[in-house]
Amino acid sequence: MRPTATVLVYSDDANTREQVRLAAGRRPAADVPQVAFLECATLPAVLDALDRGGVDVCVLDGESVPAGGMGVCRQIKDEVFACPPVLLLIGRPQDAWLATWSRADAAVTLPVEPVGFADALASLLRRRLAVGA
Repeated sequence: MRPTATVLVYSDDANTREQVRLAAGRRPAADVPQVAFLECATLPAVLDALDRGGVDVCVLDGESVPAGGMGVCRQIKDEVFACPPVLLLIGRPQDAWLATWSRADAAVTLPVEPVGFADALASLLRRRLAVGA
């Protein structure tokens, strides 16, 4: 097993980024590596981080302003070669269809519910690490 997996967290809200870190903890599941978080508050920072590489999963806040996570997700799925899986944070369950439109690999609602979030993140990490193996 790899020593760490890098999780990019995009939100303009520092509290949302903190919720993600706390919900995931050091390791979201026993069978995935520990996670290192790369926090981004702007779209240019997200694109720069993805250009550098090494990101295993992206967590994008659909409620971010001015560039919402849904639009960012669709953009990176179109523009980033071998784009990492995306976990989208949506404002309400009825927005799940928008997560599908954005091509997110999974979606959870805000505020972040720790068990559901950790399960979704671990699932995406397993998938990404299995592809990379």
